[in-house]
Amino acid sequence: MGKVAGWTWLVLMLPFGFIGAEITCQACQGQGQHRLQPGLLLRLRARNPEEVKEGASGRLFLAALGKKPLSLEGGQPDPLSALPRGPGTSASASLSSPLGLPLPNQAARRRRRQSRKARDAQPPESRPEPATRFRPEELKLTSTTFALTGDSAHNQAMVHWSGHNSSVILILTKLYDYNLGSITESSLWRSTDYGTTYEKLNDKVGLKTILSYLYVCPTNKRKIMLLTDPEIESSLLISSDEGATYQKYRLNFYIHSMLFHPKQEDWILAYSQDQKLYSSVEFGRRWLLLQETVTPNRFYWSRMGTSKEPDIVHLETKTVDGHAQYITCRMQNCSEAVRSKPFPGYIDSDSLIVQDDYVFVQLTSGGRPHYYVSYRRNAFSQMKFPKYALPKDMHVISTDENQVFAAVQEWNQNDTYNLYISDTRGVYFTLALENVKSSRDLEGNIMIDLYEVAGIKGMFLANKKIDNQVKTFITYNKGRDWHLLQAPDTDLRGNPVHCLLPYCSLHLHLKVSENPYTSGNIASRDTAPGIIVASGNIGTELSDQDISMFVSSDAGNTWRQIFEEEHSVLYLDQGGVLVAMKHTSLPIRHLWLSFDEGRSWSKYSFTSIPLFVDGVLGEPGEETLIMTVFGHFSHRSEWQLVKVDYKSIFDRRCADDDYRPWQLHSQGEACIMGAKRIYKKRKSEKKCMQGKYAGAMASEPCVCTEADFDCDYGFERHSNGQCLPAFWYNPSTLSKDCSIGQSYLNSTGYRKVVSNNCTDGVREQYTAKPQQCPGKAPRGLRVVTSEGTLTSEQGHNVTFLMQLEEGDIQRSIIRIDFGDGSAVSYANLSSTEDGIKHIYQNVGIFRVTAQVENSLGADSAVLYLHVNCPLEHVHLSLPFVTTKNKEINATAVLWPSQVGTLTYIWWFGNNTEPLITLEGNIAFTFSAEGMNTITVQVSAGNTILQDTKTIAVYEQFRSLRLSFSPNLDEYNPDIPEWRRDVSRIIKTALVEATGIPNKHILVAILPGLPTSAELFILPYNDATGGNRQTAEDLQQISEVLAQKLNQNSIQFDLKPGVRIFVHAAHLTAAPLIDVTPSHSGSAMLMLLSVVFVGLAVFVIYKFKRVARFPKTNSCTQEAIGRKISWTSWTPTNERDQTAKDCPGSRTRQCIDCCPADEHDGGQMYEERSPSAGSISTVAEPQSTKEIPTCINV
Repeated sequence: MGKVAGWTWLVLMLPFGFIGAEITCQACQGQGQHRLQPGLLLRLRARNPEEVKEGASGRLFLAALGKKPLSLEGGQPDPLSALPRGPGTSASASLSSPLGLPLPNQAARRRRRQSRKARDAQPPESRPEPATRFRPEELKLTSTTFALTGDSAHNQAMVHWSGHNSSVILILTKLYDYNLGSITESSLWRSTDYGTTYEKLNDKVGLKTILSYLYVCPTNKRKIMLLTDPEIESSLLISSDEGATYQKYRLNFYIHSMLFHPKQEDWILAYSQDQKLYSSVEFGRRWLLLQETVTPNRFYWSRMGTSKEPDIVHLETKTVDGHAQYITCRMQNCSEAVRSKPFPGYIDSDSLIVQDDYVFVQLTSGGRPHYYVSYRRNAFSQMKFPKYALPKDMHVISTDENQVFAAVQEWNQNDTYNLYISDTRGVYFTLALENVKSSRDLEGNIMIDLYEVAGIKGMFLANKKIDNQVKTFITYNKGRDWHLLQAPDTDLRGNPVHCLLPYCSLHLHLKVSENPYTSGNIASRDTAPGIIVASGNIGTELSDQDISMFVSSDAGNTWRQIFEEEHSVLYLDQGGVLVAMKHTSLPIRHLWLSFDEGRSWSKYSFTSIPLFVDGVLGEPGEETLIMTVFGHFSHRSEWQLVKVDYKSIFDRRCADDDYRPWQLHSQGEACIMGAKRIYKKRKSEKKCMQGKYAGAMASEPCVCTEADFDCDYGFERHSNGQCLPAFWYNPSTLSKDCSIGQSYLNSTGYRKVVSNNCTDGVREQYTAKPQQCPGKAPRGLRVVTSEGTLTSEQGHNVTFLMQLEEGDIQRSIIRIDFGDGSAVSYANLSSTEDGIKHIYQNVGIFRVTAQVENSLGADSAVLYLHVNCPLEHVHLSLPFVTTKNKEINATAVLWPSQVGTLTYIWWFGNNTEPLITLEGNIAFTFSAEGMNTITVQVSAGNTILQDTKTIAVYEQFRSLRLSFSPNLDEYNPDIPEWRRDVSRIIKTALVEATGIPNKHILVAILPGLPTSAELFILPYNDATGGNRQTAEDLQQISEVLAQKLNQNSIQFDLKPGVRIFVHAAHLTAAPLIDVTPSHSGSAMLMLLSVVFVGLAVFVIYKFKRVARFPKTNSCTQEAIGRKISWTSWTPTNERDQTAKDCPGSRTRQCIDCCPADEHDGGQMYEERSPSAGSISTVAEPQSTKEIPTCINV
């Protein structure tokens, strides 16, 4: 069973290499959670060592039969003495029971004879089922015991029993360390006498070799494969003589699982732990890498008869971008050139299933899963459920007999599922049963409470939830009709059971065991039709309390209670003998046998010493007369293998007169699935061996009645039994794809149950009739793309599909306008399955208009298609530095610039809510000083790219344009990385030459040629905020830097022999502003006037400042510290004072505190300098024009 996202598949019987059934010794298990191993695992309840008592096996066994422990001493009667005795009870009063119990007297025998005469006088159909009879005498079975010496610490075992006239048994025992999560020891044993004795083969496989798994070829049981523990070595040991000798082959990968071909015995697929699939045509001796990135457990061999070649492999793989897709290829070559993609487009991950004639995939769109099926490898079709089922989860139960049985969890269900059954193609589904109980197993897989009875076609049992009560229902016609189970007439002791339908009934647990060592809660066999053994309870609902064992020998019509506690029941001799072994954590040495389908049971001992039973396995094959019991005598003993041979209990082989006919029926109705079937069963008083199973004696078809037909898709059964259209279904839609001159099947509302064999009767009346396609005007036209999306890429083919609810599209005129100036027309188009293709050369949103017209009318539809160009790069452009409370513009620059429909998502600082726009620029204001981040995400179709920049925000700052010696341009590749490195070198040179702390300096190389840069002088505030710089301080730092630059003191070596000098160009008091040539002439004149006024003010201010500064050519750190007074400065007070001093003037003091204008810094790239508290930024080019100098006004 495998699980997918939104889709879980059940009862998926794959031909995986049988790795042997695995038994776990719970008594030997250490602390910690048991890790599930691939394969078959037996889970037993924990044993309590304190309950094991020496010499008390008889008492313990009897206590297990009843509700309370009963002693054989002190006059307490044995519980078996109260049960009716069968014919096997001794009639001699002088004989005594082997258990020392009194035998029944003559009066009791006379009463039983009178009771039998009265019962025999009743007609057979009215006779009540007698109570189950238990014979108290203890009989002994032929058995031998073998101990796997030296394996007392081993807590797991894997067994392969060839069967089919082979006497070889292989057992691999392992010590699994639950703390380490690995296997630390192993032993391999082999028997050639049906398990009487075993030989240890560790020396043949290597004394230091640790084996992890045992694989057997399903088509040739003589071929054995052993896998070593990959943590020690990765090797295969291969045997072709049933494990007598082995050859070791090294592997260059670690095997996770294997899949054998269903026909070719040497063909194997191996799945590695790194999700690679390998193939071998030499039974594992050589391997070929077939495909990488394969989804776990989603690889399959082709089914013979449906694929053209037997070596075709079906795979679910992952693309580079993580999408799942379904491909097929040959087992020796799966290259891109030769593989096929049967399903167009991508599928949901972990959803591919190949089973029998069907292939299933899942595709989620619009938040809802959609399911597709391919029948016999033809084109995929969407699976059709009732319109408003709206499935959110689905399980495929079975695909037998050319029909899909599915469990669907609809939108309003949580812990229940609805059962649906399909037509032959698996496309159209109708409801079979609502609200079936579901649960999860230990691995978390969904389990549906549905059981298909073996040996009888169309018979199922299901647990349905009704008003929070779970009840068991049965069907004999594949879900058309369901009934409650009639409870037994009497209990185990013969007391009448008062249980009246529908208020009270029998309820069964339907958990099936996938492990051959355990029988599960319910069991049936193909070779024993009509015999069902299950655990359950009698009452108003299914319960986990008071569980008993029940048996039906007439296919569920009547039931008998056989045990009051749970037992494992095995089928021997084609179901002619039932073997029951109690579920208990205590050691046992007895089991029960029934030769009459569970009516009476005889007690047998299979070992002289009580055994903790870990599992039971019957001999494979048809006769199944040898059974092996696996267990331990104590919690520290070796594995004990008890071989039980049942051949001695039979007198002879059965002859024809040892059988009686039995007719299959459902509450008296003999016609089941359209036929009357008569089977032969062995007479209950005969103890002969049946041998091979002959099947049904006779089968006769029945006349078709309404009961042989289910409602067709879109129809619902009403209280009067009629199938009428559902409110959402329009029967005329069946002809929507029909062309004039052709015919279609017009449903009558009924369809015959698949595999039903009835003939004549109402068959003609209920069968869909061929009908000529009517002429209709086009209606319900829809235009969609083949991908089901509304987007496409520029320059790529777009396929448009035309869909009509009614009308003949193949005999109409089709016109389609693509919205880009081109259009096409078609008349009498032969096929529209391939669609109409078109290539868009430009990006944008295009209005696609389609029109369909015939002689009876016309219809049109519109689709708006978004054509995009792949977005490759996003760059965020914004100033390096800005002033507080000043609005700045941030621009997202795209490459390529014309992409199509875009969505911009902006994140500012630590804001948790983004701002979403359709424009690539946005204005924003920072109210706090410091370093702030801006992130823009651009969504284009399925692509989202982002860029993040950091901007410094201060009350005031200075900037200085830098230029360089011309030889720098020769080495400027104009890329961001180069600009970052040169900016860092210049900053280091400035710090070293001036002694100014690097926290005050920010250098940004601008993009383009000639090479230029911007030097920012920033205020620095210490952590306490008590040391702040004033405008005069920044001016002083600026002058020191200008002096050094003008003296050619700033230089650096770009490479050996190449020295670069840095010069000052312009000094400004705020960030650069954007001066574009689009300004009017008058504005330019006004601007120039303001420039001259500003220069005059600057000269006056400069003259005054010179009087206060000493004229020096150099400035050390001490000089700066001596001349600059780092005083406390409050921006708010200074701003208020300035406003009072220059309420309309343009003095220098007012300029210093005014917010800076924004500059056209180009498309800039930012980088935080390694120096703490400083930032360096460089620009990303979109233009190489010179950025104008900021002008203060």
